[in-house]
Amino acid sequence: MENDNTLLILLSEEGAEAERVAERTAYLREELLATDVEEVSAVPGADLPPGARAVDVAQIGSLLVGLGSSATALGQVVTVIRSWLGRCQDARPSLRLTLGDDTLEVSQATDEQVTEAFDLFVRRHSTAGAPP
Repeated sequence: MENDNTLLILLSEEGAEAERVAERTAYLREELLATDVEEVSAVPGADLPPGARAVDVAQIGSLLVGLGSSATALGQVVTVIRSWLGRCQDARPSLRLTLGDDTLEVSQATDEQVTEAFDLFVRRHSTAGAPP
């Protein structure tokens, strides 16, 4: 698949200020840049739908991660996200990871559930023929 080397990360937090979400997204981006990925770029946010008030909408931050050809890049990215999420205990954002046509959503999950979901996601996208 053409999009299997680009990961879209959406993080949202109900009732959060836009600046808080932007700050969290920026911190996550900085951490992801330290991994073996080609690039990590912020995706501009969408405007509010007509008639919607800002307090009605969850604030969303978006990152597009170019995984490149590294077989370990996705695993590294997921490890960074899991660590970053673990530090967001005060108000844990919801996450949606999309790779190709596979989407993983994590919201209000325990650390163990997050770990299990992320591990399954990485296994589903392991390169064929790579060691298990």
